[in-house]
Amino acid sequence: MTRYQEAGVDVNAGYELVNRIKEAVQSTDRDGVIGSLGSFGGMFDLSVLKIKHPILVSGTDGVGTKLMIAQKLNKHDTIGIDVVAMCVNDVLAQGAEPVTFLDYIATGHNDPAKMAAIVSGVATGCRDANAALIGGETAEMPDMYDPDEYDLAGTVVGVAEKDELLTDGGPQADDVLIGLPSTGLHSNGFSLVRQILFKEHNIALTDQPRELNGQTVGEALLTPTKIYVRPVLPLIRQQLLHGISHITGGGLIENVPRMFSAGLQAVIDSSRWPTLPIFNYLRTIGNLSRADCFQTFNMGLGLVLAVAPENIEAVYEVLRKEQVDSYQIGYLRQCLPTAPKIVIK
Repeated sequence: MTRYQEAGVDVNAGYELVNRIKEAVQSTDRDGVIGSLGSFGGMFDLSVLKIKHPILVSGTDGVGTKLMIAQKLNKHDTIGIDVVAMCVNDVLAQGAEPVTFLDYIATGHNDPAKMAAIVSGVATGCRDANAALIGGETAEMPDMYDPDEYDLAGTVVGVAEKDELLTDGGPQADDVLIGLPSTGLHSNGFSLVRQILFKEHNIALTDQPRELNGQTVGEALLTPTKIYVRPVLPLIRQQLLHGISHITGGGLIENVPRMFSAGLQAVIDSSRWPTLPIFNYLRTIGNLSRADCFQTFNMGLGLVLAVAPENIEAVYEVLRKEQVDSYQIGYLRQCLPTAPKIVIK
């Protein structure tokens, strides 16, 4: 045993991990990838995208305390999808196509099988987003994390034509707001979720309450975050959208106003889309107010699109082809600077 192993870091486990994840990483390759796993830096040739005026749009994110649910259940093969989704949906909201992804895992003990399961999920998410997993890092830090603990983060780089960028100057009064459904909690609000379930009610992850329609609590919580790249990128390319809001931390109340400028107000009718069972369940057992729900959770919508009225049918046609449900949830209107940026009825 080397002195480094005595200190708690097993470099041989790192070598084993690289061998385990090689096939998963290679499965995310796309045109433009240069080099191979193990290089000091991941490389991508932008010229293959044939973009006239390329703008790089980058984002980084983690999964938050949803990781603690995965660790409690010892289920690690979907949490990687979440970290990809959180990053790629953000750059998509600026009008960019995700092209490369990097992951970072920090852990108290490098269990190659567990780490490989996490990376397998990352690769699944990257394939869905058509983003190449061109590198990453697994850091074994025994004095910082317990042996069974890990943290996960990712970074995405996307590319957009300059004239296809979506900024807060795009949305206009009378634009229609179209919501795309979420798959559940996605990766936000889990600190509140854990407080309600485990501190206030001592709920087991294996419990199967009737409100969840056959799912266990753990299954509902670990449902992966939806990736919206494939259905929404064609809408961006056809310049059918004025704006996109990714509904992450802060829920609809905080995120919808991020896509438009001052002087506008979003008016949303919450009866226009179905509320998923997990939200009704949490609201009931947590005794949550309506404001708590809309400020914390996505409430069933993962993305909100701002669309000019004349483009509505074209947007619906693309979404139908992509087999994506959508809901007309409201509109934008002019307002005084002192008025709230969003009203949810």
